[in-house]
Amino acid sequence: MVFPSLARRWAAAILAALACLFAAAPAAALQVLHTELSEYAPVVVYETDDGQRCISFGQADADARQTCIYTDGSARMPFAYTRMMMATLLAQPDPSRILIIGLGGGTLPKALSEVLPKARIDVVEIDPAVDRVAQGWFGFHPSDRLKVYHQDGRAYVEGAVREGRQYDLILIDAFDADYIPRHMTTLEFLRQVRALLSPDGVAAANTFSNSEFYDRESATYASAFPSLFNLKANNRVIIAVNGPLPDDAALKRNAERWAKPLAPYGVDVTHERERFDRGLRFPDGTRLLRDGG
Repeated sequence: MVFPSLARRWAAAILAALACLFAAAPAAALQVLHTELSEYAPVVVYETDDGQRCISFGQADADARQTCIYTDGSARMPFAYTRMMMATLLAQPDPSRILIIGLGGGTLPKALSEVLPKARIDVVEIDPAVDRVAQGWFGFHPSDRLKVYHQDGRAYVEGAVREGRQYDLILIDAFDADYIPRHMTTLEFLRQVRALLSPDGVAAANTFSNSEFYDRESATYASAFPSLFNLKANNRVIIAVNGPLPDDAALKRNAERWAKPLAPYGVDVTHERERFDRGLRFPDGTRLLRDGG
């Protein structure tokens, strides 16, 4: 039996998918390859005329790309934010247990599994449709040491804390069609993330440089973590350290160590190291992001 509300959701998803197939392309020519229906939003796979394969939610939209790879087989990462997320290895160079919240096309977990062949990587992705697309269209393949859990990111974190698990590196890259789900931006959530870190663990979050919540995000992270780096390009990546920040000499050593392994992914460690701005700045009295308000 199909319940009326579910039928309406399916109908809306199908209409949105058909719109993707027949809508005129925006500025760049977009060729829709596949639309995976989902209970959240259709996951649309398309290619651009400049040689990228991408995902968007809802419809093919070059301005709302969630993941892109190059179609020539290159491992280079098109987005500055993914390169900045990879640069967290300058702050935590030896993670053995990694948690990634948000799968997208699997770019980050795939790259980390290649450069850290002994690490255990857990990926949390609420939407099974995204997982199917990542495996079918983006060369992402889970394994015994790279596992995907279909669960809400916050629920997973809270459960892992209750079980006493710890991670050396946590990457938060969870987006819906608009922005980070709010329940994964609050002080209460970030305290749980910190509780899940090992003593020298590092967490990093992909956010927007022009977000209306920029100052509130900054104040909230500063309240939850003792030490922070702020990396900015088109997006902003906040790197939170569960302890003192590594000094410039340590960052330089780690950059030298990781320069060659990260180069195939388009990560210029010297350039990325220059982005490491210590601390977050925000106006006094900035209101924190909290559960319920």
